[in-house]
Amino acid sequence: MFETATEVTNEEPSRDAMPTMGFLDHLEELRRRLVYSIAAVAVGFFACWWKVELIYGVMQRPIMDVLRANGLSEKLVYLNPTEPFNLYLKVAALAGLFLMSPFVLYQVWMFISPGLYRNEKRYIVPFMVSTIALFTAGGYFGYKVVYPQALGFLVHFGRQFQPMITISEYTSLFLSIILGMGLIFEMPILIFFLALMGIVTAGFMWKNFRYAILLIFIVAAIVTPTPDILSMCIFAAPMVALYAISIGIAFVVHPTQRRARKEKQAT
Repeated sequence: MFETATEVTNEEPSRDAMPTMGFLDHLEELRRRLVYSIAAVAVGFFACWWKVELIYGVMQRPIMDVLRANGLSEKLVYLNPTEPFNLYLKVAALAGLFLMSPFVLYQVWMFISPGLYRNEKRYIVPFMVSTIALFTAGGYFGYKVVYPQALGFLVHFGRQFQPMITISEYTSLFLSIILGMGLIFEMPILIFFLALMGIVTAGFMWKNFRYAILLIFIVAAIVTPTPDILSMCIFAAPMVALYAISIGIAFVVHPTQRRARKEKQAT
């Protein structure tokens, strides 16, 4: 009897010891995390509102460079007196959300972490760092490479006309490309979780590599704002590279490979 109790005591629990949470407790925890996140985004909004003109100056720099290169007027227009104010509100809110994204992601993690195994909780720091780093890298790639190339093609193609680009249309195009590239660069994170749960394998991804390339170019053709082949290839190139990296990630974190490594270490 004492030996059995000792064996049970010495066994490491599969989950951390914690009180069981009911449905209302989960709702209360969700409400608390939402309140914290909204308060943080509000702080980020007011911090960015203080420098919103500087932020938008950085956003419109690509179009200014293209207009200058084509000898056109370096001025965006608006059609409604309230448009600049509403635009600045939108820009400050998005910038504030991005500024406080580490805190918001931490709140998301704190909400889901009670349902995770102890060894799974060690992924919090890599998850937060890689998510923010990849999104930032995608946005920067879009800002420095994809967006200037697309603008250069479009403005040069219509150089015989006088452009009248509104601030709302320009901002919508800017955000669609920058946010789109940021989300595209999150592919390794998605594959990481799918492989961790055993849904996809590196062998499956490698076997269907040619179909993945075809799908990537179809997606690039859809999301590219210009019809030229160069812009489509610029969109597709990082997606192909990220897919190749994701194959390696899937190979490392798949349950089969993890079990094989444990068995090898045990022998």
